[in-house]
Parts: sequence; C-alpha cells; structure tokens
Amino acid sequence: MVVVMATNIVGTELNCLQEALVKLDGAQGELVLDFSSVRRLDARALKVMEQLAILAAGKSVKVVLRGVNAEVYKVLKLVKLAPRFSFLT
Repeated sequence: MVVVMATNIVGTELNCLQEALVKLDGAQGELVLDFSSVRRLDARALKVMEQLAILAAGKSVKVVLRGVNAEVYKVLKLVKLAPRFSFLT
C-alpha cells in the first residue's frame, strides 16, 4: 500500500499523514509513504509521524519512506525518528 505525501507537510496539509494513519489499520506487513515531493516537515507533522511509528510497531507493520531528501532525513534523524522507519531511494 502506497500513500503519496504533499510537497510540504505543514499546517493544514497534514491530511496525507492522517490518511497514512487510516491506511495503517488495513496494512499488512508494509506501508510505503512516498516522500519524493516532500521538502519540509513542521512540528505537527513530526508528531503525527511519531504516532504513525508507534502504531505501526504495535501492529507489526513496517513503514517505508520512499524518496526522502537529505534535508528531511536530517530532521528525522535529529528528532530521533529515522531509526523507526525504513528508507528507499
């Protein structure tokens, strides 16, 4: 199952991450989030990503972030979320 993310996941554009939370319920094994167009994340987006990681771990679903750029990866690493996801280039 693949969910395509918005360009900037900030403010009211959290819908794509909230869609991923909904799709997590039906996911089996793996959920792929396409981050190829994401340029930045705000604090609320990071909080939702943290919730996504917690729920996925509880359901034994692997969350894969595809196409993450270096700046977004650095942010995920700084807030210690990077180890909770798998990455595809």
